Amino acid sequence: MANINIEMYSNCLRRQVSLKMVVPSDYRLDAFNQNGHEVKERGRMKTLFMLHGYTGMGECWLPYDLIEKYNLAVICPNGENGFWLNGMTTGSDYQSFIGEELIGFLRRTFNLALDRDETYILGFSMGGFGALHTALAYPETFGKTIALSSALVHYEVLNMKPGDNNGVANYEYYRACFGEPSELINSDNMPENLVKKILSSDGKLPMPEIFMACGTEDFLLEPNRKMHGFLEESGVSHRYEEWKGIHDLNFCLEAVNKYFPIAMEN
Repeated sequence: MANINIEMYSNCLRRQVSLKMVVPSDYRLDAFNQNGHEVKERGRMKTLFMLHGYTGMGECWLPYDLIEKYNLAVICPNGENGFWLNGMTTGSDYQSFIGEELIGFLRRTFNLALDRDETYILGFSMGGFGALHTALAYPETFGKTIALSSALVHYEVLNMKPGDNNGVANYEYYRACFGEPSELINSDNMPENLVKKILSSDGKLPMPEIFMACGTEDFLLEPNRKMHGFLEESGVSHRYEEWKGIHDLNFCLEAVNKYFPIAMEN
């Protein structure tokens, strides 16, 4: 496995940013020859963006055997605590950074993410929200999204007032990420509104394949059920599952091992 650290200037974020990329390395010829295996050409890699959660950082926690098996270039950007949205403050256009600037950089520099059918986005918690929202915002770029234990907090933000604090963050933080809460219902920061745009495009915009999962002991279970219900009512084909688990990476690893054979081999 090859681990690559990248530093670049982002026009969207107005600063130097760092990200990590993990790619399958060349086969060890000595090991393969000793075991009698035939060495095959890898071919072009698929691209998987991995978005971290609130307070997290860009790291790859995907099992290396899956990266090797599905020939993935895994891109791990750092979105700080910006909810992977274009925030209200200068230098916080995280959505555009992922869906436009970073995509363009990877295409030009590494010849990656050239085809939506080979470009996927996965996230946990805040990153689950980001993976779902980003795929819906750029449906011609991302063919599949895997949103795990998603922090679909926009339902709560809708009703926030100045001075509110939910124990995780305050009103001012959510306003900086999502925009004015009173205007959120009509905003593209609501994933539901992006779904409606795709459905009303008369087939001009493709719907990404959507995979969602949440643990039954997760404090974010109800908003995940609500999004699942919305997708069902809207006639959007998707896969949603829940089983015993809390809000942690152990649950996400279970979900990845369950979903990857389905998502990557379709």
